[in-house]
Amino acid sequence: MKGFLFLILLVFIETNKGHCQYNWKPQKDKNGIKVYLSDVAGSSFKAIKVECTLTGSYAKLIALLTNVSGLKNWIYHNKTSYLLKQNSPLDFVYYSETSMPWPLSNRDVILHLKINTDSLPKFLSIKGYNEPHFFPEIPGIVRVPHYKANWTVTMPTAQSLHISYILEIDPGGSIPAWLANSFADKGPFGTFSNLADLLKK
Repeated sequence: MKGFLFLILLVFIETNKGHCQYNWKPQKDKNGIKVYLSDVAGSSFKAIKVECTLTGSYAKLIALLTNVSGLKNWIYHNKTSYLLKQNSPLDFVYYSETSMPWPLSNRDVILHLKINTDSLPKFLSIKGYNEPHFFPEIPGIVRVPHYKANWTVTMPTAQSLHISYILEIDPGGSIPAWLANSFADKGPFGTFSNLADLLKK
């Protein structure tokens, strides 16, 4: 009995650790897209959360996410993206380069995206994380050393998606954390604004 109670207590502590990981502070609220920032333990760079309800469906969102070459049509400042490895239609690794303003060098990231449909139609879970050593670094481009994204998507109505998106990223190189944090909301807001437009089509 004591062992069982200890196990319950341990699960409770671990669950609450996850909930207390972030302390979100609102940064932008426009056109139904809300962006929040939070400190992250052990990092100088802020975590980012986006909350929004957009017109669309699970199928449309999955189609946009799996069209790797088309990511440049909606991902903020995406210069190019191409597939590196296809484990399944919903599990793949791809290369993505982001344009940066002069005098900063462009950034690239090797992303492993997993789209989990097991809980549909209740919700859709999407996880993305970097695998920086999967593909050789390219001279003149800074490889992003840390990237972790989590999407939780529901459909409150037959024509709408509610998206909760959390991103942790270290852009690498010599960008001061204070500078990166000062415009951390700009990219996510631009990305989800573009996504909203494409989901309507």
